[in-house]
Amino acid sequence: MAVYLHEEDLPSDALGPGTVAVDTETMGLITRRDRLCLVQIADGRGDEHLVRFGRDSAFDAPNLKAVLADPARLKLFHFARFDLAAIHHYLGVMATPVFCTKIASKLVRTYTDRHGLKEVVRETTGKEISKQQQSSDWGGPVLNDAQLEYAASDVRYLHAAHSVLTERLAREGRTEIAQACFDFLPTRALLDLAGWAENDIFSHE
Repeated sequence: MAVYLHEEDLPSDALGPGTVAVDTETMGLITRRDRLCLVQIADGRGDEHLVRFGRDSAFDAPNLKAVLADPARLKLFHFARFDLAAIHHYLGVMATPVFCTKIASKLVRTYTDRHGLKEVVRETTGKEISKQQQSSDWGGPVLNDAQLEYAASDVRYLHAAHSVLTERLAREGRTEIAQACFDFLPTRALLDLAGWAENDIFSHE
């Protein structure tokens, strides 16, 4: 297992076929203000690839964009709503089809209110991940070893978590409603970007 850091794009031969786990790191939580700094991606075969974008990046990453936009590849995220918006805003592609482990967790782990990646990974895989670098300067000229490990760990266990959560969704009869949620996520991301992040357009008010 290795972590590879790439500048501005993913090598064309970095990934095997099939489902990929994806995450992003940004300068903050306001997508239009806080630029995309890093995209993490893994094919579940043991390596994680981190693509870093500089301050003045043109975000011209044809290899990465091709993977993210590939309709034949399922993309696994944890809190896909945020990542889809960041990827669409900066890279100009919608990373679909998608499976969100946070949504799946909320649909089947109804016995808890702890649906962060750390808790979901612990229960579904038995692995422990550190979130110490969650609030970190991802736009600096050098990423330290702790940042690289943190970023890689965010995609390292998503394939395994996806497998467990998919089984639980089926067991509880919630696969169809989960899929409907996943299918709506691109629209939810576009609503966020368009200014409806905090408004529930389905509410009566």
